[in-house]
Amino acid sequence: MARPVTLFTGQWADLPIAEMARKTAEFGYDGIELACWGDHFEVDKALADDNYCRQKRDLLERQNLQCLAISSHLVGQAVLDVIDERHKAILPAYVWGDGNPAGVNKRAAEELKNTARAAQKLGVGIVNGFTGSSIWPFLYSFPPVPEKMIEAGFQLLADRFHPILDVFAECGVKFALEVHPTEIAFDLYTAERALQALDNREEFGFNFDPSHLHWQGVDPVEFIRAFPDRIYHVHVKDAITTLNGRTGILASHLNFGDARRGWDFRSPGRGTINFEEIIRALNKAGYDGPLSIEWEDMGMDRDFGAREACEFTKRMNFAQSGRAFDAAFEEAH
Repeated sequence: MARPVTLFTGQWADLPIAEMARKTAEFGYDGIELACWGDHFEVDKALADDNYCRQKRDLLERQNLQCLAISSHLVGQAVLDVIDERHKAILPAYVWGDGNPAGVNKRAAEELKNTARAAQKLGVGIVNGFTGSSIWPFLYSFPPVPEKMIEAGFQLLADRFHPILDVFAECGVKFALEVHPTEIAFDLYTAERALQALDNREEFGFNFDPSHLHWQGVDPVEFIRAFPDRIYHVHVKDAITTLNGRTGILASHLNFGDARRGWDFRSPGRGTINFEEIIRALNKAGYDGPLSIEWEDMGMDRDFGAREACEFTKRMNFAQSGRAFDAAFEEAH
């Protein structure tokens, strides 16, 4: 099967990239999706040092690993968010600066532009990431939320992301939003609205991750069918709902891994997502990019899980048939 199976390093940024690359190869992966934090891929160094990207490629090539995407989730979150103390923990110090919210938003937007430039230098055509959202706190409409406030949130997306996407276009790189709670697009209809706000420009598409749709009750297959030409990258991550009469789908302010939550992430194949139907839908859509495991399971050792997830995904990674199954009957006549 042509689609490479890769491992996203976002949840492994506590490890040096040399160790992470070695592990990724040992687990059996074809490639790696580098997070733009830790020392995995540092945007400022990539732009300042002409040797940085070549050295990064050499390190990966020694492990026979492809790199087809990098990910800027943390900085992207600060582009549209209303900034508060939580953001300091996820942003580079030079983006956080003095913490003034308007300045953080502006520096995050500039960093996302620079990420496109760094991706071009690395020879990568996809930057996955988040946008943040100024209107996520208005999800439940009480006090009543005037439609003009929601419209303002999508207008802010247009105001801040058109200049970012201009740089992506100049660099020949695409931005793939991971449709996700706390982002401007978190389900099918908000994804439609985000595309409309950005005039459907081709630099903006989606990093499809079924886990975030599944627990909301959105069929991930329907998302693929709705946006077959906008699936720029795929994350493989499972989830499970555990609604037992006491638990709630909003998770009760309980952290991941707490058994009292109404849903949680699972290692691929260990939850309730139907990955076979997803693969069939991706085949129908003509998607031939990476299947990148974003491994998150608080109840499992991550080395065990990453290896098993690779094996699971490779088993599921089948191609669409090039002929009808009953063609032989017609050929026999």
